[in-house]
Amino acid sequence: MQKSKQEIAERANELTRKYMLKNHNCAQCVIAGVFETMGIEDKDVFRAACGLARGVGGTGEGTCGAITGGVIAMSHLFGRKWDDFQDTAKIRKSVFLSRQLMNKFQEKYGTSCCKDLQIKSVGRSFDPLIPGDLEAMQKTDLHEKCAAISGETAHIVAELIIEQQERETERRKAS
Repeated sequence: MQKSKQEIAERANELTRKYMLKNHNCAQCVIAGVFETMGIEDKDVFRAACGLARGVGGTGEGTCGAITGGVIAMSHLFGRKWDDFQDTAKIRKSVFLSRQLMNKFQEKYGTSCCKDLQIKSVGRSFDPLIPGDLEAMQKTDLHEKCAAISGETAHIVAELIIEQQERETERRKAS
């Protein structure tokens, strides 16, 4: 029995939350949750996302790692390949999906910046490399809130992937 888009998206959400609570790194956890749910295995893509935790390098600066992990997952499936590097039209699908993710995320949370999400969630941002910040962060429920945001992002990503796959199947049938 084939699972529905909603069931697949919910599974990506659940796995991502579980991974976040246990393993940390929002970018990698979104990739892991989406890839596992969709039967994709690419350990190099997963590894490449490591430095995108908590914005970039744990700083809170830049785009939320859940978004960047989602963009990486979608680009892995629909992005331009090395052999097509000269063909700028080949980036459209991935850019279109990435923009949809960004729009949905910003509509839901009002920002895509990691530091701003932390402030909205618990009233301040943290940098675990600053003395005392890790301990202060652990006294809040920020980790649980980030796990929820990451899970919800994986849900959106899984839906966007399935919708793109459906469009491609319809195009092939129409040809």
